[in-house]
Amino acid sequence: QVQLVESGGGLVQAGGSLRLSCAASGRTLSSYVMGWFRQAPGKEREFVATIRWSLGTTYYADSLKGRFTISRDNAKTMVYLQMNSLKPEDTAVYYCAERRETDSNFGSWGQGTQVTVSS
Repeated sequence: QVQLVESGGGLVQAGGSLRLSCAASGRTLSSYVMGWFRQAPGKEREFVATIRWSLGTTYYADSLKGRFTISRDNAKTMVYLQMNSLKPEDTAVYYCAERRETDSNFGSWGQGTQVTVSS
C-alpha cells in the first residue's frame, strides 16, 4: 500500500523559486528510490530527479542540474524538490513517484501539483 501526496505548487514569476513537497505516508523507505517527474501540456512526462533513500544519493536530468535540488527528511518521510531560477518552460504538473531499488520503473505515483511560471 503506497500513498504519495504532492504539495507546494503555485504561480511564480520567471527567475523565482518554489519548493515542492511529497509526503510518503510515514512508511520506511530504506529500500526505495523516490523521484520527481513533470508533464507540460501536450508533452510527454519527463524525468526531473531521483534520490535513493538509504544513501541519500541523487541524480538529475542534465538540463535541470544546478537549478533543481532533491532532498529527503527521514523523520517526516518527506521528499522535496527545490526549484530555483524558474523559467516559463518549467511550467508543468509535477509528480512524485516511488520505486524499489531493485526495480527499473516507478510503479507508484502521486496526483501531481501544478507549477506555473509566468514571464
